This record gives sequence, C-alpha cells and structure tokens, in this order.
Amino acid sequence: MFGRVRKSGTRFLNALRAETNTGRGARSHNLFEAAAAYVSACAEDDQERIDEAAGWVSPEALSFGVNELACRAVIALARERDESPRTVARTLLGLPAA
Repeated sequence: MFGRVRKSGTRFLNALRAETNTGRGARSHNLFEAAAAYVSACAEDDQERIDEAAGWVSPEALSFGVNELACRAVIALARERDESPRTVARTLLGLPAA
C-alpha cells in the first residue's frame, strides 16, 4: 500500500519542487522540511513557527508532507512496539482496539 503512495507521490514531489522556490533570497525548503517543522511546532504549540513552516510550501504540499510523516511515524512506532500500524494508529488516537 505504501509503495503505491510513494510512487504516485514521487510525481507529485517532482512537480512541487519547482513551486518551493518563492524567490525570497533565502534557500528554499522542501515539503518534508516544511512538514517536519510544522508538526514539531504544532506539538510544541508554537504558533509563530507553525505560521512560518506553513508559508514554506503550498497548503497541498504541506498536507502531503504531513501525511507522509504520519505514515512513516506510525510504521516506525509499530516496528518498535512489534505491533501492527493499525493498532498503533488507533492507540495514538485513543480509539478502542478493532
């Protein structure tokens, strides 16, 4: 399942790389940097950093990056806990076991 997401995402990423350069003079950020900064700022409730990271890429690209980060985090945690990704995701969200 994740392989198909990555394949379709690769084309999306290649198209977005051109959009990340806003010409502001500073180096451009890719969508994964934006997603990591955005999620970590949300976890720390830092509105200034949230706004900054959200401005690095388009909202669609940020959404894709946050989704990819969530998938990778759940998979890594599932491997660490020796549980299924479904079980880990439901536990993180406070949902009952399926």
